[in-house]
Amino acid sequence: MANVKDILTVPPNNRLIGDMPKIGIRPTIDGRRQGVRESLEDQTMTMARSTAEFLSQNLRHANGLPVECVIADTCIGGVAEAAQTAEKFARAGVGLSITVTPCWCYGSETMDMDPYIPKAVWGFNGTERPGAVYLAAVMAAHNQKGLPAFSIYGRDVQDAGDTSIPLDVQDKLLAFARAGLAVARMRGKSYLSMGGVSMGIAGSIVDQSLFESYLGMRVEAVDMTEFIRRINEGIYDQEEFKRAIAWVKENCPEGKDYNPPEMQRNREQKDKDWDISVKMALIARDLMVGNPKLEELGYGEEALGRNAIAGGFQGQRQWTDHFPNGDFMEAILNTCFDWNGIRQPYIVATENDALNGICMLFGHLLTGTAQIFADVRTYWSPEAVKRVTGLELTGEAVGGILHLINSGPAALDGTGRQLIDGKPAIKPYWQVTLEEVEACLDAVTWHAGMTEYFRGGGWSTKFMTRGGMPVTMSRLNVVKGIGPVLQIAEGSIVEIPEEAHHILDERTNPTWPTTWFAPNLTGSGPFRDAYSVMYNWGANHGAFSYGHIGTDLISLASILRIPVYMHNVPEEKIFRPNTWATFGAMDPQGADFRACANFGPLYGRY
Repeated sequence: MANVKDILTVPPNNRLIGDMPKIGIRPTIDGRRQGVRESLEDQTMTMARSTAEFLSQNLRHANGLPVECVIADTCIGGVAEAAQTAEKFARAGVGLSITVTPCWCYGSETMDMDPYIPKAVWGFNGTERPGAVYLAAVMAAHNQKGLPAFSIYGRDVQDAGDTSIPLDVQDKLLAFARAGLAVARMRGKSYLSMGGVSMGIAGSIVDQSLFESYLGMRVEAVDMTEFIRRINEGIYDQEEFKRAIAWVKENCPEGKDYNPPEMQRNREQKDKDWDISVKMALIARDLMVGNPKLEELGYGEEALGRNAIAGGFQGQRQWTDHFPNGDFMEAILNTCFDWNGIRQPYIVATENDALNGICMLFGHLLTGTAQIFADVRTYWSPEAVKRVTGLELTGEAVGGILHLINSGPAALDGTGRQLIDGKPAIKPYWQVTLEEVEACLDAVTWHAGMTEYFRGGGWSTKFMTRGGMPVTMSRLNVVKGIGPVLQIAEGSIVEIPEEAHHILDERTNPTWPTTWFAPNLTGSGPFRDAYSVMYNWGANHGAFSYGHIGTDLISLASILRIPVYMHNVPEEKIFRPNTWATFGAMDPQGADFRACANFGPLYGRY
């Protein structure tokens, strides 16, 4: 039984270099003085303040810090005030802007012209003044100037004095803000490639130009020998290591060794594997974000880290043929807690699959939750399940299930032992309780790595994800001539009886964590049935995030100019910049490809 009574929740903090991005609120107004503008000042500024208050109350950054809004000093009636606001926003660190107005304004004179800042415009739906007319006019200006913006317009007419924000407007404000904040947070950060290409996996061919052009990030690379140097020379917090290894021995119970007797490692080797595995976790974290303790030890350069918001570890095979695998390191870093307490998860991709790491990063920035890296291993049809186990699949699993099983253990949050309204969930770390930490640890056993795969030993996690969780699986792929393309599958985690799970699980590597996934089916195309989802999946890996977040992923991808080629999000929930319709309003998916190709990557040529 895990003993976590002394664990603490780490206060929200920014562990990366650079301030948290803010949301800029731009109240625009009819610039005509001597009666017109004066009559609108209070209503327009009230609309801006209401928007800022709503967003601040309903959003947090993925690290738990509150989201701040910056409001223009004055209403914006023309070019001069637009420029003053742009200057204020630049000084304040605004990463995205929302323009609001209840009235007619001068479109091209008042619009946000910064090409790198995601933009939205909310035009008040009221009949007293033509806010909707301005919305249409300024969208035309955005489209003509090649500055895509999201259009927000309430379905129902409001009275002029109504200061409430309708529910449909709230949904669009939040969807845009989540996506815009994710874009702004990535800009200027790093992906840390720890090693190179793992076993010929295309996703671990880390394309620096892709990160620079589409995400505004840089790629930093270190050879895996850096881990050996730091282990051998003691370049890690040795006091923390003592605490960590003691915590691991108390909270990470060893399970069955599935290796045949002649291939099992002895107790001394296994203990050494634990030591190295824990040190690897400390070192990977320090490589990503730095550690001031190393400065005290005389390692000033190493103390700085690489400002990495995400990273990946190659592992196989050059490392794992000789050293313990990276499974413990990846599992504990991706989890929302460790020996230091409950804290923001790190994003670390198994096998340095940077394309899967990008999806993990997207999901984490949008939700604040831990992300699960998995192999998309097997489609089990109802007929095959019944033949092998005798089980008749029912409910959400009636059309078959996908076996998601990770060759580098997933975050322990993936056990599904956290709860929302009494149901299994994966929560932002600041909502996780000590009891839920204990439940996650109790659901996991640690098994000696299979030495036919991992000649250097190491440890792997074993658990089955609890059913009943809504999740979204995504994958970024790169196609020559197109560039990056995204696929999304919303669905549910299902739970099958232990006996049937055991039979199916034992047919593959039984030391790895398993999630049984049933995608939501539409009856057509790649979502005709679960087999079609598997058949059309673009790589051997996928990342899944708690909740149905396909809408947010689509909005985020559109800002970055990444087309989505496969998804099962209902059409009425899709939210992209206004100009996407001009590329084919009757063909939204084709329009997405054409718009992304037309505007190109957000940060420059790919």
